[in-house]
Amino acid sequence: MRNSLKIIFAGTPEFAALHLEALLGADFNICAVITQEDKPAGRGRKLTSSPVKKVAEKHNISIYQPKTLKDQEIQEIINKLNPDIIVDVACGLLVPKIILDMPKYGCINVHPSLLPRWRGATPIQRAILNGDKETGISIMQMDEGYDTGPVLLQKKCLIEESDTTKTLHDRLVKLGIKTLIEAIEKLLTSSLHAVKQDESGSCYAKKFEKTEAVIDWEKSAIELDRQVRAFNPSPVANTTINDQVIRIWKSKPLVEGVDEKPGTIVRVNKEGVDIATGKGVLRLLEMQFPGGKVLSVQDVVNSKKEFFGKSKITKICG
Repeated sequence: MRNSLKIIFAGTPEFAALHLEALLGADFNICAVITQEDKPAGRGRKLTSSPVKKVAEKHNISIYQPKTLKDQEIQEIINKLNPDIIVDVACGLLVPKIILDMPKYGCINVHPSLLPRWRGATPIQRAILNGDKETGISIMQMDEGYDTGPVLLQKKCLIEESDTTKTLHDRLVKLGIKTLIEAIEKLLTSSLHAVKQDESGSCYAKKFEKTEAVIDWEKSAIELDRQVRAFNPSPVANTTINDQVIRIWKSKPLVEGVDEKPGTIVRVNKEGVDIATGKGVLRLLEMQFPGGKVLSVQDVVNSKKEFFGKSKITKICG
């Protein structure tokens, strides 16, 4: 039954590519892939294929990279392919009604949040940044809106206090694959029931501005630790110490009262670089200096202790 179902897979990032690999490994028939155009990447700004495109090339699957799905040419291609279903996983292209209506089972989307919470482009990061205790996977029947369609299936996932975007992303990939396959199989037997999203609970996970990665030491240590975890591995939280931009990859909030002003280094030892915040102390555990690799605090203290000066208290700016 799986191999007889014609699927068009639409997706772009690694999160989507891992879902595509799983569908192929589970013997689903992917008749074509839609992904975004190649984009410049790296220092050389070389045109680079999306992770989904790379998977499709490896498996000799037809690839289409339209600028928009509103173009008549791609609409005619999809119509001729006559898919039974379109699976969209973070493709990044708005799907018009004419395409939504083409497949027998419509178009479904895998979204890494508990819709209607965190619609939009950065649901994993926003959930961590906001201090959410749980998130999950929503399989949604797509409509013309942006993550607004009725939910077919949801699975929850706890957010641990140590989770970064990377660790939570990896767990949600596993949960997403399992939930997607379950949803497709239930669609075929008409055992899924679409539930309309409650608009009163909706919120939007907008793309990040670079300025959001800059640490504001007036915030509490707990808030800043969430920022560090949410922006790991990208764009990475940062601050300016002695006129150098330091990227912070790992931290730990300490619940202790200090008299120093926020943004003051209160201790430097092999335990960490402790900095006063608006409430509590943030202990820096992994840092990256300009042009260098990520260093543990032990390596920082051993090789760059002089950077912090002889004084235990050094003013810095965020």
